Amino acid sequence: MKTRPTRTSAKLPGLTDRTPSRDDPDRRAPGRSRRSAKKKRFDIDEVMRRLRLTVKPYTPAAMFQLYDEGFKSVFEILAGCIISIRTLDEVTLTTSRRLFEAARTPAEVAALSPGKIDQLIATCTFHGPKSRTIHAIAAEAATKFGGKVPCDFDVLTSFSGVGPKCANLVLGVACQQPHGVAVDIHVHRVTNRWGYVSALTPEKTMEELEEKLPRKYWIEINKLLVPFGKFICTGRAPKCSTCPVLAYCRQVGVAEHR
Repeated sequence: MKTRPTRTSAKLPGLTDRTPSRDDPDRRAPGRSRRSAKKKRFDIDEVMRRLRLTVKPYTPAAMFQLYDEGFKSVFEILAGCIISIRTLDEVTLTTSRRLFEAARTPAEVAALSPGKIDQLIATCTFHGPKSRTIHAIAAEAATKFGGKVPCDFDVLTSFSGVGPKCANLVLGVACQQPHGVAVDIHVHRVTNRWGYVSALTPEKTMEELEEKLPRKYWIEINKLLVPFGKFICTGRAPKCSTCPVLAYCRQVGVAEHR
Protein backbone atom coordinates (compact mmCIF):
# COMPACT_ATOMS: atom_id res chain seq x y z
CA MET A 1 0.00 0.00 0.00
CA LYS A 2 1.40 3.31 -1.05
CA THR A 3 1.69 6.07 1.49
CA ARG A 4 0.30 9.44 0.35
CA PRO A 5 2.85 12.24 0.60
CA THR A 6 2.20 14.77 3.33
CA ARG A 7 1.12 18.18 1.97
CA THR A 8 3.11 21.11 3.19
CA SER A 9 2.37 24.81 2.82
CA ALA A 10 4.75 26.81 0.72
CA LYS A 11 6.36 29.55 2.79
CA LEU A 12 7.01 32.97 1.48
CA PRO A 13 10.17 34.75 2.57
CA GLY A 14 9.76 36.57 5.85
CA LEU A 15 6.70 34.63 7.04
CA THR A 16 6.67 32.44 10.13
CA ASP A 17 4.34 29.80 11.47
CA ARG A 18 3.34 31.79 14.54
CA THR A 19 -0.21 33.02 14.88
CA PRO A 20 -0.38 36.78 15.34
CA SER A 21 -1.20 37.64 18.92
CA ARG A 22 -3.98 39.95 19.96
CA ASP A 23 -1.39 42.55 20.88
CA ASP A 24 0.23 42.65 17.44
CA PRO A 25 0.05 46.16 15.93
CA ASP A 26 -1.50 44.70 12.78
CA ARG A 27 -4.32 43.17 14.82
CA ARG A 28 -5.31 46.39 16.60
CA ALA A 29 -8.64 47.91 15.74
CA PRO A 30 -8.57 50.93 13.43
CA GLY A 31 -8.32 54.18 15.34
CA ARG A 32 -6.77 52.57 18.41
CA SER A 33 -4.03 54.59 20.04
CA ARG A 34 -0.52 53.48 18.99
CA ARG A 35 1.60 54.99 21.69
CA SER A 36 5.23 55.49 20.81
CA ALA A 37 7.59 53.53 23.01
CA LYS A 38 9.98 56.49 22.85
CA LYS A 39 8.28 59.51 24.38
CA LYS A 40 10.29 62.59 25.17
CA ARG A 41 10.90 63.66 28.73
CA PHE A 42 8.07 66.02 29.60
CA ASP A 43 9.25 69.61 29.13
CA ILE A 44 6.58 72.00 30.41
CA ASP A 45 8.34 75.05 28.93
CA GLU A 46 8.39 73.55 25.44
CA VAL A 47 4.83 72.28 25.79
CA MET A 48 3.55 75.72 26.77
CA ARG A 49 5.46 77.31 23.88
CA ARG A 50 3.85 74.94 21.41
CA LEU A 51 0.40 75.43 22.91
CA ARG A 52 0.61 79.22 22.51
CA LEU A 53 1.16 78.80 18.78
CA THR A 54 -1.49 76.12 18.42
CA VAL A 55 -4.42 77.94 20.04
CA LYS A 56 -3.85 81.29 18.32
CA PRO A 57 -6.61 80.68 15.72
CA TYR A 58 -9.20 79.95 18.42
CA THR A 59 -11.24 82.26 20.65
CA PRO A 60 -9.61 82.45 24.09
CA ALA A 61 -11.29 81.00 27.16
CA ALA A 62 -14.34 83.10 28.07
CA MET A 63 -12.94 85.14 30.98
CA PHE A 64 -9.78 86.01 29.05
CA GLN A 65 -11.91 87.01 26.06
CA LEU A 66 -14.10 89.26 28.20
CA TYR A 67 -10.99 90.91 29.60
CA ASP A 68 -9.65 91.48 26.08
CA GLU A 69 -12.96 93.10 25.14
CA GLY A 70 -12.56 95.68 27.91
CA PHE A 71 -14.49 94.05 30.75
CA LYS A 72 -11.51 94.24 33.06
CA SER A 73 -12.88 94.92 36.55
CA VAL A 74 -12.85 92.26 39.25
CA PHE A 75 -16.63 92.48 39.50
CA GLU A 76 -17.16 92.01 35.76
CA ILE A 77 -14.88 88.97 35.58
CA LEU A 78 -16.49 87.56 38.75
CA ALA A 79 -20.00 88.02 37.32
CA GLY A 80 -18.84 86.41 34.06
CA CYS A 81 -17.34 83.50 35.97
CA ILE A 82 -20.61 82.90 37.82
CA ILE A 83 -22.50 82.98 34.51
CA SER A 84 -20.00 80.49 33.04
CA ILE A 85 -20.72 77.72 35.56
CA ARG A 86 -22.02 74.67 33.62
CA THR A 87 -22.41 76.90 30.56
CA LEU A 88 -20.65 76.80 27.19
CA ASP A 89 -18.13 79.56 26.55
CA GLU A 90 -20.06 80.78 23.51
CA VAL A 91 -23.19 81.23 25.64
CA THR A 92 -21.21 82.72 28.51
CA LEU A 93 -19.80 85.45 26.28
CA THR A 94 -23.11 86.52 24.73
CA THR A 95 -24.90 86.37 28.09
CA SER A 96 -22.22 88.39 29.91
CA ARG A 97 -22.20 91.03 27.18
CA ARG A 98 -25.98 91.38 27.48
CA LEU A 99 -25.74 91.92 31.23
CA PHE A 100 -22.92 94.45 30.89
CA GLU A 101 -24.84 96.41 28.26
CA ALA A 102 -27.42 97.08 30.98
CA ALA A 103 -25.09 97.47 33.97
CA ARG A 104 -21.38 97.04 34.64
CA THR A 105 -20.49 98.31 38.11
CA PRO A 106 -21.63 96.79 41.41
CA ALA A 107 -23.79 99.88 42.09
CA GLU A 108 -25.46 99.64 38.68
CA VAL A 109 -26.12 95.92 38.99
CA ALA A 110 -27.35 96.26 42.58
CA ALA A 111 -29.88 98.81 41.34
CA LEU A 112 -31.43 96.13 39.14
CA SER A 113 -33.86 93.63 40.63
CA PRO A 114 -32.87 89.96 40.73
CA GLY A 115 -35.76 89.39 38.32
CA LYS A 116 -34.33 91.85 35.81
CA ILE A 117 -30.88 90.25 36.07
CA ASP A 118 -32.55 86.89 35.54
CA GLN A 119 -34.09 88.17 32.30
CA LEU A 120 -30.72 89.47 31.10
CA ILE A 121 -28.85 86.21 31.77
CA ALA A 122 -31.70 83.80 30.94
CA THR A 123 -29.66 82.10 28.20
CA CYS A 124 -27.20 80.54 30.64
CA THR A 125 -27.85 77.49 32.79
CA PHE A 126 -29.23 77.92 36.34
CA HIS A 127 -29.93 81.57 35.57
CA GLY A 128 -32.32 81.97 38.50
CA PRO A 129 -29.83 81.14 41.28
CA LYS A 130 -27.05 82.90 39.37
CA SER A 131 -29.07 86.12 39.11
CA ARG A 132 -29.62 86.18 42.86
CA THR A 133 -25.93 85.47 43.50
CA ILE A 134 -24.78 88.27 41.19
CA HIS A 135 -27.25 90.71 42.74
CA ALA A 136 -26.14 89.83 46.29
CA ILE A 137 -22.44 90.25 45.42
CA ALA A 138 -23.14 93.56 43.70
CA ALA A 139 -25.07 94.87 46.71
CA GLU A 140 -22.36 93.80 49.15
CA ALA A 141 -19.59 95.26 47.01
CA ALA A 142 -21.48 98.56 46.71
CA THR A 143 -22.06 98.92 50.44
CA LYS A 144 -19.15 97.10 52.07
CA PHE A 145 -16.23 97.51 49.69
CA GLY A 146 -16.74 101.02 48.34
CA GLY A 147 -18.22 99.91 45.04
CA LYS A 148 -15.31 97.66 44.05
CA VAL A 149 -14.64 93.97 44.59
CA PRO A 150 -11.09 93.66 45.99
CA CYS A 151 -8.38 91.36 44.66
CA ASP A 152 -8.58 89.15 47.71
CA PHE A 153 -9.06 85.37 47.67
CA ASP A 154 -10.70 85.29 51.09
CA VAL A 155 -13.17 88.01 50.15
CA LEU A 156 -14.02 86.34 46.85
CA THR A 157 -14.64 82.93 48.43
CA SER A 158 -16.72 84.56 51.18
CA PHE A 159 -19.39 85.32 48.57
CA SER A 160 -22.04 82.64 48.31
CA GLY A 161 -21.62 80.63 45.11
CA VAL A 162 -17.93 81.47 44.60
CA GLY A 163 -15.47 78.59 45.02
CA PRO A 164 -11.67 78.33 44.72
CA LYS A 165 -11.72 77.70 40.95
CA CYS A 166 -13.70 80.85 40.22
CA ALA A 167 -11.73 82.92 42.75
CA ASN A 168 -8.39 81.78 41.27
CA LEU A 169 -9.59 82.57 37.75
CA VAL A 170 -10.80 86.03 38.74
CA LEU A 171 -7.52 86.82 40.52
CA GLY A 172 -5.53 85.58 37.54
CA VAL A 173 -7.49 87.38 34.83
CA ALA A 174 -8.59 90.63 36.49
CA CYS A 175 -5.77 91.08 39.03
CA GLN A 176 -2.88 89.29 37.30
CA GLN A 177 -2.28 87.41 40.54
CA PRO A 178 -1.20 83.73 40.27
CA HIS A 179 -2.88 82.84 43.55
CA GLY A 180 -3.81 79.31 42.43
CA VAL A 181 -4.50 77.21 39.34
CA ALA A 182 -8.04 77.46 37.96
CA VAL A 183 -8.87 73.87 36.99
CA ASP A 184 -11.90 73.24 34.81
CA ILE A 185 -12.79 70.04 32.97
CA HIS A 186 -10.32 70.79 30.15
CA VAL A 187 -7.34 71.50 32.42
CA HIS A 188 -8.21 68.41 34.45
CA ARG A 189 -8.52 66.10 31.43
CA VAL A 190 -5.52 67.32 29.45
CA THR A 191 -2.95 67.45 32.26
CA ASN A 192 -3.94 63.95 33.39
CA ARG A 193 -3.88 62.67 29.80
CA TRP A 194 -0.36 64.04 29.45
CA GLY A 195 0.64 62.09 32.54
CA TYR A 196 1.87 65.36 34.06
CA VAL A 197 -0.42 64.77 37.05
CA SER A 198 -2.47 61.78 38.16
CA ALA A 199 -5.68 62.77 39.90
CA LEU A 200 -9.28 61.59 39.87
CA THR A 201 -10.98 64.95 40.44
CA PRO A 202 -10.42 68.57 39.35
CA GLU A 203 -9.83 69.47 42.99
CA LYS A 204 -7.00 66.94 43.28
CA THR A 205 -5.62 68.04 39.92
CA MET A 206 -5.49 71.61 41.26
CA GLU A 207 -3.54 70.45 44.29
CA GLU A 208 -1.04 68.49 42.19
CA LEU A 209 -0.57 71.30 39.67
CA GLU A 210 0.07 73.82 42.41
CA GLU A 211 2.81 71.53 43.71
CA LYS A 212 4.40 70.80 40.32
CA LEU A 213 3.55 73.48 37.76
CA PRO A 214 5.88 76.51 37.74
CA ARG A 215 4.05 79.47 39.23
CA LYS A 216 4.66 81.54 36.10
CA TYR A 217 2.16 79.28 34.28
CA TRP A 218 -0.59 79.24 36.91
CA ILE A 219 -2.70 81.78 35.01
CA GLU A 220 -1.77 80.85 31.46
CA ILE A 221 -2.48 77.12 31.82
CA ASN A 222 -6.23 77.78 31.88
CA LYS A 223 -6.05 80.27 29.02
CA LEU A 224 -4.30 77.72 26.78
CA LEU A 225 -5.89 74.43 27.78
CA VAL A 226 -9.52 75.52 27.47
CA PRO A 227 -9.34 76.07 23.67
CA PHE A 228 -6.81 73.24 23.32
CA GLY A 229 -9.16 70.86 25.14
CA LYS A 230 -12.21 72.03 23.18
CA PHE A 231 -10.75 71.75 19.70
CA ILE A 232 -7.75 69.37 19.77
CA CYS A 233 -7.40 67.31 22.95
CA THR A 234 -11.13 66.58 23.03
CA GLY A 235 -12.88 64.34 25.51
CA ARG A 236 -13.67 61.69 22.90
CA ALA A 237 -11.31 60.71 20.10
CA PRO A 238 -8.72 63.47 20.56
CA LYS A 239 -6.82 64.65 17.50
CA CYS A 240 -3.55 62.97 18.43
CA SER A 241 -2.40 62.69 14.80
CA THR A 242 -2.09 66.49 14.56
CA CYS A 243 -1.29 67.27 18.20
CA PRO A 244 1.75 69.53 18.61
CA VAL A 245 2.71 67.96 21.95
CA LEU A 246 2.16 64.29 21.08
CA ALA A 247 5.85 63.50 21.61
CA TYR A 248 5.52 64.54 25.26
CA CYS A 249 2.04 63.15 25.95
CA ARG A 250 1.64 59.71 27.57
CA GLN A 251 -1.93 59.49 26.20
CA VAL A 252 -3.23 58.19 29.51
CA GLY A 253 -6.68 56.72 29.06
CA VAL A 254 -6.80 57.29 25.29
CA ALA A 255 -8.49 54.33 23.62
CA GLU A 256 -9.29 55.92 20.28
CA HIS A 257 -8.02 58.99 18.53
CA ARG A 258 -8.15 60.84 15.24
